[in-house]
Amino acid sequence: MTMPLEIITLPCLSDNYAFLIRNPASGETALVDAPEAGAIKAALSARGWGLDWILLTHHHWDHIDGVADLQESYGAKVIGAAADAHRLPDLDMAVKDGGSFTLLGEEVQVMDVSGHTVGHIAFYLPGSNAVFTADSLMALGCGRLFEGSPQQMWASLSRLAALPPHTIVYSGHEYTQSNGAFAVTADPGNPALQARIRDIAKARNDGMPTVPSSLQLELDTNPFLRAGDSAVRAHLRMEDAEDAEVFAEIRRRKDNF
Repeated sequence: MTMPLEIITLPCLSDNYAFLIRNPASGETALVDAPEAGAIKAALSARGWGLDWILLTHHHWDHIDGVADLQESYGAKVIGAAADAHRLPDLDMAVKDGGSFTLLGEEVQVMDVSGHTVGHIAFYLPGSNAVFTADSLMALGCGRLFEGSPQQMWASLSRLAALPPHTIVYSGHEYTQSNGAFAVTADPGNPALQARIRDIAKARNDGMPTVPSSLQLELDTNPFLRAGDSAVRAHLRMEDAEDAEVFAEIRRRKDNF
């Protein structure tokens, strides 16, 4: 029987997350995003692990700053989006939307989730029921639209929302508590959201991360996935608008929150 991959949520910088993925049978280890080298090297050292692969979701500095140091220390190879290659560290493997590759003995599917940036990708591992979304779909939120349009981000989020609901969402930042404070203004009558906000407060009070989360939980509580929900649309007085327009209004309100 194949051993499941081990996934570790690793806090970095002030509010970033990186993720270590380990195949316990082969001893191979991969990293999703590299906000800083120090915390990642400490985590690897504490476990006696090397580092074989670094997967990059997008070019922002707080997702790539540790790459050079980690490559020098471990000889890790770098995987990232061909469309973003001109802004990423040198890639050993350039991947494209709809493509797939084998990593740590599992299939990895590449999804273009542009919106936060153009060229942002997510990595979906169906065998592990895991998707690494960084700053596209986030716990109770989504990334700011620095480069893409609301329509582009809504299309990206809709693709992620169509994954199996038991998928675990590994996103890039510990923003969940502040996201919850906004979410309840967009979806005030949602008891599942109110329960999640209470759970988040307890987790943070206990020093626990709120990432990862399940896709089902995001579908039930994340206003950025709920532009088609009748209660959200009624609250925003946008009953007859297109879903992308409702999403754009929610994003506008969050930017001004």
